[in-house]
Amino acid sequence: MSSNGNKLELPASIVVRDLAQMIEKSPIDLIKKLMTNGVMATINQTVDFDTAAIVVAEYGYEAVAEVVEEEVKEEVGEVPLWRQLIADEDKTQLKQRPPVVTILGHVDHGKTSLLDAIRSTEVAAGEAGGITQHIGAYQVEMKGRLITFLDTPGHAAFTQMRARGAQGADIVILVVAADDGVMPQTREAIAHAKAARVPIMVALNKIDKANANPDRVKQQLAELELVPDDWGGNTMVVPVSAKQKKGIDDLLEGILLVADSNEIKANPSGKVVGTIIEAELDKSKGVIATLLVQNGTLEAGDVVVAGTAYGKLRAINDYKGKPVKKAGPSTPVSVMGMSDVPAAGDLFQVVASDKEARAIVAERIEAAKVAAQSKKKVSLEDLFANVQAGETKDLNLIVKADVQGSLDPIITELNKLGQGEIGLKVLHAETGNIGNNDVMLASASKAIIIGFNVQADIDARRMAEKEGVDIRLYEIIYRMTEDIEKALKGMLAPDLVETILGRAQVLQVFSASKFGKVAGCKVIEGELKRGAKVRVYRGADIVFEGDLSSLRHEKEDVKEIRQGFECGVGFKNFNDIQPGDVLQCYTVESN
Repeated sequence: MSSNGNKLELPASIVVRDLAQMIEKSPIDLIKKLMTNGVMATINQTVDFDTAAIVVAEYGYEAVAEVVEEEVKEEVGEVPLWRQLIADEDKTQLKQRPPVVTILGHVDHGKTSLLDAIRSTEVAAGEAGGITQHIGAYQVEMKGRLITFLDTPGHAAFTQMRARGAQGADIVILVVAADDGVMPQTREAIAHAKAARVPIMVALNKIDKANANPDRVKQQLAELELVPDDWGGNTMVVPVSAKQKKGIDDLLEGILLVADSNEIKANPSGKVVGTIIEAELDKSKGVIATLLVQNGTLEAGDVVVAGTAYGKLRAINDYKGKPVKKAGPSTPVSVMGMSDVPAAGDLFQVVASDKEARAIVAERIEAAKVAAQSKKKVSLEDLFANVQAGETKDLNLIVKADVQGSLDPIITELNKLGQGEIGLKVLHAETGNIGNNDVMLASASKAIIIGFNVQADIDARRMAEKEGVDIRLYEIIYRMTEDIEKALKGMLAPDLVETILGRAQVLQVFSASKFGKVAGCKVIEGELKRGAKVRVYRGADIVFEGDLSSLRHEKEDVKEIRQGFECGVGFKNFNDIQPGDVLQCYTVESN
């Protein structure tokens, strides 16, 4: 802040007291000037640049915006756990390593065909007999440089790895069919890749087909903020045909270009850490695990800890099944010698001895027990407190709605709310019920799931409970926006927590003079409880939501009835029950 003659350099906002000092006027005079301009402010309140400019003009000053030189930082999101483990590496020892690539996309758009085409180019380049062992990852050579591909089964596995802190991929290739365009699963894959903050390339597949329409696909991608590079954007879109093996070299060259624009480095002589890609128990060989080394150099005889599994490595084979003595950064290898089967996405590290490994595993088992008991749910109620404590800056949301006509206005309303102190980010928005993939993405991204006129699948609810994911269901848009606005302002009241008790199928319907219609049911999951709440589903539609008023087993009134048993159920103020309807029994309690 400075003055130059009659010009006064002002920041974007300034406290009234400081502004008075700058123009050498009494704060009282300044407050009076503000009041005459319709601004009620105290001596310690902040006014914006425009307001300050109007007031100082009355004292003969011309306000100019203060130029703030800020270091431009790339938005990188949460640092993966494996990078945290090597944060203290000597920067002078870091060397370029091969980029690690994973391929995502819609189920029928050619992910597997593309991986096969890439793999076969390597075989054709001189691998006599081909690759004898499939280990979930492999390397190809392009212009004398290696590229590592993870052959994972889709974005669910990719996000599961990220949820465990791994984020094994440096680059995501999104496969989109030129004849089919962006599909719901493509959108989901984009959401998962964006949430991971990983560079995205697009392989525009099936360009050989007569009905291919690349421009339409590029338009769809642009609408999803993946603007193609030939349209002036930052997303590299490479036309390929996996079937005819066209464009594969262009894709590999593109990967190297993207890798060069991102610092993909590691210290080959540093701490040995990496990610478990997959693992299985072989009857004759014991535990076989596929490891991706991300820093340091792994050697036969090293003692490795991954999750609650550990062991001294007896053998290391490369992706072709050939024995190797050591493996450097970005190298996938198959190893034997682990005591137990580690989970895909677990981080591994090399330790000095078996004794140290056992101590780490014992500590992790104990820590897991404590974490399971005290796992904190990421909820709307806690949002403002977390911001105040500096634990979060953004509210991440996953939005599911019944139809596209509902989804668009919801996103518009949410975007209006996300312009204050706390940023609001919609990671993924789609029509349909809330499923496991939504919960997995929310868990990995510390997001809250908002549902409008949809339900959460039973499995998704269980996973949400386990992962500490908050699911909010609404039937009125303004109630949803009101809740989120209150959360952003720290005013949201404690939530009512819904617990699903069980489900029952209606087999027959009877008339009873005392209760009206009574449903003859069989409990197919959990239990029903008298006095609990109940929803009646007819297909995907909810036809009733209210109280379960009576519960009888044979001719006896009972308090509860468990899975496998039949019962008679009566409802308060509801008689339109039909055979085939499904009852969902639940309780609601204050959190």
